[in-house]
This record gives sequence, C-alpha cells and structure tokens, in this order.
Amino acid sequence: MNSLRAQIESSNTEKLQRENENETIGEQLIEMEAERNAGEARDGLLRFESEQMRARLGEIEESLRQVRLMLDQARDRRGEVSAAAAKLQSDAQYMGETCLNELGLQRQELMSDSTIPVVLGEQLAGEDQIYREMRARLDGMGPVNMMALEEYKETSERHTFLETQRKDLLESIENTQATIKEIDVFSRQKFEEAFHKINENFQATFGKLFGGGLGFMRLTDEENSAESGIDVVASPPGKKLQNVLLLSGGEKALTALALLVGIFQYQPSPFCILDEVDAPLDEANIGRFTELVKEMSVQTQFVLITHSKKTMSIAPVLYGVTMQEPGVSKLVSVRFGATA
Repeated sequence: MNSLRAQIESSNTEKLQRENENETIGEQLIEMEAERNAGEARDGLLRFESEQMRARLGEIEESLRQVRLMLDQARDRRGEVSAAAAKLQSDAQYMGETCLNELGLQRQELMSDSTIPVVLGEQLAGEDQIYREMRARLDGMGPVNMMALEEYKETSERHTFLETQRKDLLESIENTQATIKEIDVFSRQKFEEAFHKINENFQATFGKLFGGGLGFMRLTDEENSAESGIDVVASPPGKKLQNVLLLSGGEKALTALALLVGIFQYQPSPFCILDEVDAPLDEANIGRFTELVKEMSVQTQFVLITHSKKTMSIAPVLYGVTMQEPGVSKLVSVRFGATA
C-alpha cells in the first residue's frame, strides 16, 4: 500500500510538474506567436520599403540616363561650337588677307571706318552672293583687252551698216508684199473677167453644138476664187442638169470641145491640134462639129486627126499614110482647090 501511495504521490507530483511545463510551453507558444506576428509585420514593412527603394532606384537611374544624355549633347554642342569658332577664326583671317590683298587695307582699319555700313544676317548673305556673282563675271571676262575700244568702233560701224541693210531689206519686203497684193488683186480681177467671158462663150457654143440645152461652169468656192476649183455642169436637150462626168462619151467630147472653143474665142490661138475628137460623135454631131471648125478656121489653123470622111471633107489639105507594097509606108498629101 505504501508503495502504491508513493507511486500515486509520485504520479501526482509528475502530473503537477507536467501541467506546469504545459503552462510554461503555452506561455512560450503565445510569446512565439506574438514574435511571429511581429516578424510578419516587420517583413511586410521591409517589403514595402524595398519596393519604395526599387522605385526610387529606377527614378535615380532614369535621372542618371537623362543627365548622361544631356552631357553627351553638351559635348557634341561643344564640338560644334569649337568647329564653328575655328571656322570663324579661319574666315576672319582669310577676310583680313583679302582686305589686304584686294583693298590694301588692314581689317581693323575697315572695321574702324564708321562710314561703311554694317550688314548682318540674311542681308550679309545676299551681299556675299552678289559679290560672288560679280567676281565670277569679272573672272569670266578675262584680262583687259587694250584693243577693245578699236574693236568696239569697228563693231559699231559694222552694226550701223548692217542696220542700214536691214532697213533696206525690210522696205524691200514691204514693197514686195505690196506688189504681191496688187498682183493678187489684179490676178483675181483678170481671172474673174476671163472666167465670166469664157463661161458666156461656153454656154453659147454648147447650145450651138448640141442644138439646144444648157451648159455652164461654176466655182466650187466662190468666196476664194484663187484657190477654188471649177465644176462643169451640162444639160443636153432632153436631160436634166448634171456633172459632165455623168454624160456619155460623145456628150463629153462635145462639152469639152465647147469649152475649148470658148477659151479660143476669149484668147485666140494660131494653131490647134484635135486628135480623134469626132470618134465618139454621130453624123449629126459631126456636122455641127465641122461647121464650128469652119467658123473658127478664119482665126485659127486646125490640124485634125480623124477617120471620119465627113470631117475630112472640110479640110483644104489632106495628109494620109498608105502601104502600096507590103511593109512599105508612104505619105500621101492632097490639096483641094478651094475650102469646102
């Protein structure tokens, strides 16, 4: 029993000890939980601060990049300014040498002269362009020609002579044009006079050859007679007016003969050769043709080439070709005692 009690007491003592340990562990657990929460809060704060530091670092890096870019631009600008300054210095030196060589003055003397106007900017560029053009023209002229005055006098005399010749030519051209106009007017008048007279003769002869009918000529362009063509319109008895090209062969021959006679009546000719003009004519028309030839033979000598006996009968002299022997031609002429 005593041992059992001792075990119970030992168990109670151990239980109390374990309970105390559990309380201690619980307290430690609470403290550790509090520490853990504090650590988590601290960790969140540190993360926030880290994000802020990263954003600030990005801003600083961007500012640094902008500053470096501005520094590069400043270096480039400094190079350009240095080059421009060197060019200006070289130009100033060149201008000083130019002033000394061309004007015989120092640049400082020109700059100190207040009577010389000072130009800047675009006006200076314009004046410089004018100077360069004048310099180019002077250089293009070459060296001074000492004989220029004499050459100018010779050229002036030659120009005066040519100008006089030109005036003479212009006057000649005007006179020629006036003469041409006068000739043109006179030609038109003569043409119209001849046309109307020949047209009258043609109409009379046409009626005589055809025993009636109507035939006349007309201009294709009455407003411009010099460039106009001529249409021949004929109307034999019993036919309507039509162009001569629409007539028969005999009618064409008589119409052409009437026109020829009309021209001969206006401007007689000493000779006239008619070759087979009576070939397409019938006996009645040949009779009218021969009568017309006899009337005109008073002023004109006709040479008729024909095979018509009736035409041959009006000729005072007859020429023909015969072949009495085979292969041998012989010319035969017959002169009649009186004109038929």
